[in-house]
Order: sequence, then structure tokens, then C-alpha cells
Amino acid sequence: MPFSRTPLLDGENANEKRSEILRYFVTTFDCYERLFETLNSEAAYYLKPIRLRHPLIFYFGHTATFFTNKLLLAGLFAERINPRLESIFAVGVDEMSWDDLDEMHYDWPSVEEVKAYRNELRQRVTALIETLPLTLPISWGHPWWPLLMGIEHERIHLETSSVLIRQHALEFVRPHENWIPWTETGPAPDNTLVNIPAGRIILNKSRSTGCHYGWDNEYGHHETDLPAFKASRFLVSNQEFLPFVEAGGYQTASWWEDEGQAWLGYTGNTHPPFWIKDGQNWCLRLMLQETTMPWDWPVEVNYHEARAWCNWKQAQTGASVRLPTEDEWYRLYDFAGLGELPADTRSNANIGLDYAASPCPVNRFAHGDLHDVAGNVWQWTETPIYPFEGFEVHPLYDDFTTPTFDGRHNLFKGGSWISCGNEALHSARYAFRRHFFQHAGFRYVTGAAQTEIHTSNYETDRLLSEYAEFHYGDEFFGVANFPKTLAQIAINAMGQRPALTALDLGCAAGRATFELARHFQSVTGVDFSARFIGLGTQMAEHGLLRYTLTDEGELVSYHERTLAALKLDHVKDKVSFSQGDACNLKPLWKDFDLVLAANLIDRLYDPEKFLAGIHARIKPGGLLMITSPYTWLSEHTPRAAWVGGYKQDGENRTTLDGLKVILERRFRLIQPPLDIPFVIRETRRKFQHTLSEVTLWERRHD
Repeated sequence: MPFSRTPLLDGENANEKRSEILRYFVTTFDCYERLFETLNSEAAYYLKPIRLRHPLIFYFGHTATFFTNKLLLAGLFAERINPRLESIFAVGVDEMSWDDLDEMHYDWPSVEEVKAYRNELRQRVTALIETLPLTLPISWGHPWWPLLMGIEHERIHLETSSVLIRQHALEFVRPHENWIPWTETGPAPDNTLVNIPAGRIILNKSRSTGCHYGWDNEYGHHETDLPAFKASRFLVSNQEFLPFVEAGGYQTASWWEDEGQAWLGYTGNTHPPFWIKDGQNWCLRLMLQETTMPWDWPVEVNYHEARAWCNWKQAQTGASVRLPTEDEWYRLYDFAGLGELPADTRSNANIGLDYAASPCPVNRFAHGDLHDVAGNVWQWTETPIYPFEGFEVHPLYDDFTTPTFDGRHNLFKGGSWISCGNEALHSARYAFRRHFFQHAGFRYVTGAAQTEIHTSNYETDRLLSEYAEFHYGDEFFGVANFPKTLAQIAINAMGQRPALTALDLGCAAGRATFELARHFQSVTGVDFSARFIGLGTQMAEHGLLRYTLTDEGELVSYHERTLAALKLDHVKDKVSFSQGDACNLKPLWKDFDLVLAANLIDRLYDPEKFLAGIHARIKPGGLLMITSPYTWLSEHTPRAAWVGGYKQDGENRTTLDGLKVILERRFRLIQPPLDIPFVIRETRRKFQHTLSEVTLWERRHD
């Protein structure tokens, strides 16, 4: 039997589907743990394979804590397993500016502690799968969706962690019976071009009727007509790439785009990073060993190397050699007549762990006139990832794709030998920064380049645009800018207190973070949403936001806001933004002189936990500023967890009453509450007008 496939979401028998999903969870969890059995010492978990990633102990714990965090958010878990681990392992897997890769901030747990955590999580998820009511089909909003989300997420990290293990020094890894590479090799075939006729690409994956689990970027509608082009029969082999290396391709700047040149300058590479020069001979680093160079295997490179090779090849041949677009890969898939992986037999492709733990010869798996349209290694494309028409984020995972819609993450297609589950589907869309390494290579095409303009300099997501305007835009009906007003109230309240550091918790688009930096030496903005963090980060890095606002119907207006115009450009080096959970903050966020929690508490899943523990983040004598319209909704906060807004023993219990009961153990209220209005623009003629109550609390000296 092949390694288990991502399950169909429909069926006639719910009990059989329950058993299938349980098997899918168990086989995935087991496989991930077997991968980490290839590490031969404790040190292997704690030394970084590369500087731009956490050590492997993070990834060992991350996939399990992801389950807990998402199932808690979905209301399927009632409590945490280990808040400390679930904070440490929550985020930090990509090279985003808000990812915290500073090892000084982490007291990593022991391997045994993480194993114990994984065992506890396994038991809880198993019990949930065995008991949670199940009706079919399972769709985007179904209670079982977060379970599948956790399993598919672990399968993604099965691949990304295997790359990090491959980048580790050999002294830290050992052979393993479940991870044996191919041994077949021979002369590399001569690559030739195959004519691909013109055709139409239609993609229309539905959130309500999809037959497999999908990530947010896969859904929506996309179609285009492609002219005829030519594609290489095989992936580019190590042999085909060698002349570029021998010709000094890595030392010739003209073959490299500006970004690629910068990467070369940073690394000093003179050949693909998995190649090893042994005297006059070449070897290849596999995941767990080095081997004599298999010249007929696909070369594994990042986007910059693939693009540079194409530029060099074009100069050698005079043909318009380039990487394919995403649409052209879909055309290759259709041309080859491929379908999804068979459920019960091995596929005709080196994919899904069906064969061995490495690439294989480029002529091993034929797909019509082409080879390896899917499988062996991922194939880089020229297409930066972008949203299809109808794109929506999933409310449980709003930062799966949206942070990558930045023009700096290119799609690759087709999957590799270890791509499993969703990764092996036709609809899979994964993108990485162009200098990253995965098990990825490329094929090339010739023909007129398809014009692809999928990205815009203007933010078009409606919620983000509304918050960009709320924070940085115009004032309406004489109501002053809300984040700026709050920051000024906080600064005034500080008086002669020390003003070294402040925390803007629930910072959203970040305006108050910048405003507080007028007074404080350092301000950290933290929000649960990576989408909001992206707005603040963009302002800090570029001093500029562009976005569209709905005027009426389909009519929009375009807006540009700058830090300079707001007279905030001088404070941008004093702010930083991070993603975080207010109910489970990272240990490093402490000793603040001020914590601002603006319009936050009535959106938390456990506000009392936040309120009862926030004193530990504030210096004695420091201030806590809470603002909220007290709009308690069960969709955000379980009714039993509301701080106020209900009858208690026949009497009204307001949120202010609840705040006093919880906070007065550690704080004193230093001034009467204030009502501060704010206005959010929805359309040119529709606005939200709200009052937020502001309370200021001084932490008592213990």
C-alpha cells in the first residue's frame, strides 16, 4: 500500500470516513516522528542547520502546537496542554520581518518534553476524531475542517523539515530504514523540446463542493488562454546544469537578476549548494548521506539559480529560454493527461513517498511525451503567488498565504518525492522566497512569455483597506483619529513615569504603535492577525501604504498614506511588529512601562486569563490602558467567558464591574473611565460610529 493519500471529503458512510481520517492522522504523525529519528544526538535538535530558520526542535514541536492552537480557536479543545510550548512553537517558520528568529529569546524545551507533548496531543486528537459528530460532506466551514488543517499542515512540514535535515551537517544525522534513497543512476538523457499546443486553463475550486482539503489560495476562479509553446522533455539534470557551473556561471553577474546577485553576494556560492566538490569529482548531499554525483538526477536549486541558468542557456542557443509560468505548468499537466494520485497503488511518479527518499533519474517516469510533470522535485515558475478571483482567508488561519502576496514568493509546481497529502494534488499552490531551498528544480520552456500582471501596489482586501484608512486615513464627522487619540491619552497619563518600552497589544494596522514611539524609546506592536501585522510592517519598512476603498457597488477610490505626511517617519526605527496571541504571550514580552490593549478584550477567547496575567508583563508602577466598546459576541468569546454584559444574581454586571474584580488585585484605577468615539468607513456613505470606554490602571508595587 502507498503512503496514505489525502482523503475525499464526501462519502456515504460517516463511520468509515471517521476511521479513514483517524488513519490519516496516525500515519502522518508517525511519519513525522520517524523523520526526526534521523537526528543522532540532542545537539542536532538545537543547532541551526541554516541561519534563516529555527533549530529543528522548533519544527518538532511546531506541528503539534499548531493542532492545539487551531483546535482551541475552533472551540474543539476546551483548554491548552502546555501554554509555554504553545507560545514558543506558535510562529516563526518563514523569513517574515515579524518572525522572531533571535535565539536569545528562547529557552528551548528538552526533546523529551516535546515528545511528551506530542504524545498528549496525539491522545487528545485521537479522542476528538473518535467522538466528534460527523456529517458528510466536510467543507470549508465544517467542524472537522480544522482537524484536516492540522494533519495537512504536518504533512507540509514533513517536507520542509526534511530539507532542513538535508542542510544539517552530516555529523548530526544517521541512516534510517524508512528513509532510503534511490540508488539507480546512469548517463543523463539529452534534453529536447516538446511542442505544447495552445489551450485554455480553467481553475474553479469551490469551498463548498471541493472533494479534497485545500488551502485558501487554491479556491476561486481563474482561466486563461495560452498560446502554443515548447517545453523541455525532462527536468534539467545535474549533467545539463554542469556546463553553466564550469563556465563560471556563478561568477558572471550578467546571468543573474539584481535579487539573485544580492543572494550570491551574501552566500558566495559557486555551485548548487547540495553539490560537493571532492578533488576533481562531484558528490551530492542527500538527506542523510553523500553520494557520487548522479548526473541523471534533477539538479536542485533555488529560483535565482534556475533563472540564471535560463539566461545563460538563452545566450548559448539564441532561443527564448525561460522558466514556465504557473499557467503553463497547468497546461503541461493537461497535455500529459495526468490525474490525481491513485488511492491504493503506487503512482507513476516519484511523489508521495511511493518509492524512495530522494530524487531519481529524470527519465524514470514518463508522462506522455514529457517526464516528471509531477513528482521527483518541485518545479520553479516565473509566477509570484497571487489570489484567484473569489479568494478568501480561512478564519482559523488568516496568515497561511496572505503574507506571501508580496511579489517576493514564487510558486513552484508538481511536488517532490516527499510531497504528500494536499501537496500532491493538481490544485496545490505553494510559494517560497526565491532564495529558499526545497526539494526543487526546474524545467524550461521557449516561446513568447505570457504577460502576467496579477499583483497590485494597492491593497484591495476590504477589511485591511478599511483598517488602513481607520488608522492612517481621513477623519470623519469631526471625530479625531482613534489610535492617535489613545496614544496621546496614554502618553499624558505616563506623566513623569519611566518611558522606555511600550506594548501595543492588538495593534491591528499599527498607528498607535508609531504614535507611542513619539514618547517611548521602543514600542512593540503585537496582533493575532498576520494580515494586520503586514500593514504595520509595510509602513515601518517603506513608510508607505496604498489601498483601495469601496465608494459604492463596484466603484473604488485609490489612497496613499505615508509616515512622512503623518510626521511619524522619525520614529520608524523605534517600532517593531510581531504576531502573537494575547491569551498566551511569549515569555520575552515583559517589563513594559505601558501596555495598551485597544478594542481587544471583547475579541479574546479567554479574556479573564489575559486580564489575570497581564500584570506579569508590566513593571511595578507601569500603566495598563484598556479600551473597548464591550461588544461581546459568542462567535469571538464563549458566553461563559464574558467579563461583563450580563445579569448576575438578578443585577446588571457591566464589563467595568468585571474589570475591577479581576484587575484590582494587582492594579488601581487611576482616573475615571472615558468614552472615546471612533468612526470606521465602510463605503462613501456608510460608516460605523462607536464609543470605546477607556480605563487606565497602574500596577501596584508588590
